[in-house]
Amino acid sequence: MPPVSRLVPVVLVSALAVAAGGAAAAGLGSSDAGSTNAQPNAQPNAKPIAKTRCSEFPANNWWHAEVRALPVHPRSAAWLSNMSTERDLHPDFGPSYGDGPNYGIPITVVNKRHRKVKVRFVYRSESDRVKYPLGKDTRIEGGRASDGDRHAIIVDKSRCKLFELYDLLKRKGTWRAGSGAVWSLKRNKLRPDGWTSADAAGLPILPGLLRWNEVKSNRIDHAIRFTTDVTSRHHLWPARHDAGSTNDMNFPPMGARFRLKASYDASGLSPYAQRVVTAMQTYGLVLADNGSPWFFQGEQHRKWPERLIEDLKTIPASAFVAVDTGSLQVSADSAKAK
Repeated sequence: MPPVSRLVPVVLVSALAVAAGGAAAAGLGSSDAGSTNAQPNAQPNAKPIAKTRCSEFPANNWWHAEVRALPVHPRSAAWLSNMSTERDLHPDFGPSYGDGPNYGIPITVVNKRHRKVKVRFVYRSESDRVKYPLGKDTRIEGGRASDGDRHAIIVDKSRCKLFELYDLLKRKGTWRAGSGAVWSLKRNKLRPDGWTSADAAGLPILPGLLRWNEVKSNRIDHAIRFTTDVTSRHHLWPARHDAGSTNDMNFPPMGARFRLKASYDASGLSPYAQRVVTAMQTYGLVLADNGSPWFFQGEQHRKWPERLIEDLKTIPASAFVAVDTGSLQVSADSAKAK
């Protein structure tokens, strides 16, 4: 997303909670048809990230929380009315538009012996100013000559630490980035409220990426990140930051979670696509950045099946509702979910 968006002032989540009824509003929402038999707080086992023994944060992390039986958010209809729901979803990865295996966000796995370097940040005050494990092996979204977001996702498999950078490039021997964030994959700790990350929502990118190994093995156990073009200057827990262009609360905030309706019929889709549909009905989508409406993100991987990608393009945005996740919160400063 363009750097200028990150200069928009932050409006704390409490303002949105008061206007929308906050956690108390959970009792005012309604469930979409067919979703009342699930257990809303059931926590799946967090699986390891490929080529590591590290999980995508603890099993009780918000990204892993099931939302199929949570109530519809009171502002769901208003938000969706401003989110281009006449469109179908677009998988922002795989063999699409002829981009082949280079389309998507790559993941680089390193160990503790990897050389770490200093990075110069544009948004220095909201970045983790530590050394990052960067080098010739670092994979950057779109390639090093890209004019896009140039995200870099690095997992230190020895320490189970996650390093994420936005707008990363190396110029005249110096690594530079818009922003950078570091997490322990063993903890539910959030960034300071008001801080960005490599994502506009101040959340980690990795746990929201759809990955080929989990689709293939039918082990998708988390929500999936997506974008829309106009957002409000608000954010919902556990998001820590927003980059909207309006104060109108009828536009969606960062951190809003959307569930595919249980009534959506995926019987005509391929088996792999049906697995993704089930994940969208169980864990949902998370609004994490500004961008093209209903583009959802996955890892860069050469083995994404073309049939899967084409099937995912047929899922209508109109089949989603926003859900109220207020009842999942244990603490405002933790991503741990009930």
